[in-house]
Amino acid sequence: MMPSSTLLLALEPYHAVCNFIAGHSWVNDALPQGDGHPVLVYPGLGVSGTSTTELRTRLSRLGYQVYDWELGVGVWPCTAFDTWLGLLEGQLLRIRRAHDSKVSLVGWSLGGLYARELAKRFHDDVRQVITLGTPIRDVITEVDRMWVGAAPMRSFFDPTLPDRFARSPSVRCASIYSRTDGLIDWRNCIDHGLAEERNIEIRGVSHFGLVHHPDVLRAISVLLAEP
Repeated sequence: MMPSSTLLLALEPYHAVCNFIAGHSWVNDALPQGDGHPVLVYPGLGVSGTSTTELRTRLSRLGYQVYDWELGVGVWPCTAFDTWLGLLEGQLLRIRRAHDSKVSLVGWSLGGLYARELAKRFHDDVRQVITLGTPIRDVITEVDRMWVGAAPMRSFFDPTLPDRFARSPSVRCASIYSRTDGLIDWRNCIDHGLAEERNIEIRGVSHFGLVHHPDVLRAISVLLAEP
């Protein structure tokens, strides 16, 4: 899987800065207020929860109980994939018990894959999954291409994972993507298992801008506010 074009890849830093500025020059007073249910946010590959701080702060201001995944930098697991999910499930279930409420999962890029797989395993504890620029197909190729350090971990790339990732969770899901994503081919973010309106295109957003752009926040706030 390759980005939409080499031009978009080259422009990704410029677009990301523009999206960051747009996010910080805009107020979210007109967005729907939340009902207070918990939201757990997963960062993308190679970045920590610091990268989603602004997104989490804005969702908190809308009235949600928002949590970072608390595992530092997002990485491809250097162990069996289900073993890795076992490390993630504890936090999800603790939040579920603490609030006596199903948890919405928001995952950016690789973090969206983790959110989707957790929702498949714990569908009774997850309210919905919202992914941002998350590739659903050709995932292994993309991780290997983008992250040089993945090569020695090829032995952990279970050949059954691509088909598994392409299957939709049984909970409500939405995939937010942009055709101007400079890192991920937007066509691989389309979940054909979802209704058309649940694959949501945001125009003019970079991959890194997905956690800052006001139109993305607006889409997330509308999805989270659904009864």
